[in-house]
Amino acid sequence: METPVTATLIQDLAAELPLSEDGTLSRVLYRDDRLRVVGFAFAAGQELTEHTSALPVVIQVVQGRLDLVLGEEKAEATPGTWIHLPARLPHCVRAVEPTIMLLTMLPAAADGAADS
Repeated sequence: METPVTATLIQDLAAELPLSEDGTLSRVLYRDDRLRVVGFAFAAGQELTEHTSALPVVIQVVQGRLDLVLGEEKAEATPGTWIHLPARLPHCVRAVEPTIMLLTMLPAAADGAADS
């Protein structure tokens, strides 16, 4: 007998990621054997200082506004912005206003596969 296929549904991301006045909340919203989705809720002025990821990631802003440094490039992200970062690209994130962000960690490329 086959295992039933089910969907994962989050009706209200803001309810899962409440904003505070002076901190940053991070919470794993989804995880399976291929990817992980982490939600962040940043108070205005909060930041993730420069770092890298061993895996490629996608950043999406749900609410608010972020200033980002992506390698040598500066960018602003608002709701609807979609950003793909390759593994090992130095980056930092700063919330200009209270912000909810999704970070999707993607599978590493197979050995010998080219980045597109």
